[in-house]
Amino acid sequence: MGKVVLVTGVARQLGGRLVRRIQQDPEVDRVIGVDAVNPGHHLGGAEFVRADIRQPAIARVLAEHAVDTVVHMDVTGTPLGAGGRTAVKETNVIGTMQLLGACQKSPTVKRLVIKSSTSVYGSAPRDPAVFTETTPPKSLPSGGFAKDSVEVEGYVRGFARRRPDVAVCVLRFANILGPCADSPLAEFFSLPVMPTVFGYDPRLQFVHEDDVIDVLRIALHEPRRGTLNSGTFNIAGDGVLTLSQCSRRLGRPTMPVLLPAVTWVGSALRTVGITDFSPEQIRLLTHGRVVSTVQMRETLGFFPRFTTAETFADFARSRAPGLLPPESVARAVDRVAAALPLGRGAGHAVETTTGETTRGETTHSAG
Repeated sequence: MGKVVLVTGVARQLGGRLVRRIQQDPEVDRVIGVDAVNPGHHLGGAEFVRADIRQPAIARVLAEHAVDTVVHMDVTGTPLGAGGRTAVKETNVIGTMQLLGACQKSPTVKRLVIKSSTSVYGSAPRDPAVFTETTPPKSLPSGGFAKDSVEVEGYVRGFARRRPDVAVCVLRFANILGPCADSPLAEFFSLPVMPTVFGYDPRLQFVHEDDVIDVLRIALHEPRRGTLNSGTFNIAGDGVLTLSQCSRRLGRPTMPVLLPAVTWVGSALRTVGITDFSPEQIRLLTHGRVVSTVQMRETLGFFPRFTTAETFADFARSRAPGLLPPESVARAVDRVAAALPLGRGAGHAVETTTGETTRGETTHSAG
């Protein structure tokens, strides 16, 4: 008998893609997709069960299908349909509690995979240059999706202590981008003019949605020879981009705002329904965040196909052209860089038309 895999959050595009992909794996016998709403896309040969993971009924689903592997994808920062932030938080936190309670009672569940986020590290001015999986945050997230992720991981650690026989894998994804990205950050990058914090040019990392599917497949199967897929892993593409580089590659101008006024701008954007400009999002776009992916490579054995720059380029191609042609901006930057005497501009990021960044890239707390 092959694996019986249950995937939550299949109404979202990433959950649907994972369900369709793992049906092709020879080790998988059956796939059960679960969500509180009907998906607007096909799930292939998977069986869809409409169930709200916030309700105890999820335990019945595990028992009826003798599920042995659970992939929890329904931890997200954006609402699906009506409900807003309150419904998202309930699904993230209460839903996870109910799901873990059902897994704890199930005698068949042997593997649990959790989609988490690097937002658990927060974003603060005195953060380390690079976070490892064991680095404690300087300041815990105070709200939003980041705080939900912290709470979810706390419940998962409690579950792992109570069920040591279950292999638990927590994947902390950097900002997920790609042609179908539907995250708050993707909405921010789609604004015609992007508000930024005056005096700051944060460093950002991205992971491509295709790589998300690939690493989830590694996590839900038995570990390959010489690897271990139980534990907590940062998942991100190689390299970093500064926010200014992102704006140039999109051809979208920025609107620097003094830090005290940023909260007001975020409130205004939320009022008109443009984007979820939460306080944690503001901190990310002020101080940035970079994580180490050594364990992802050496222990999990996963090597992303896309770098951070390649991920962003694929995302940018899927968006409407910005107000400023990226090629013209790049040529202007090259001319300015060429005009600078050798040695001047140290400590500033200079991006060439090839997309490379010269010495002295601006740090996340520059300014």
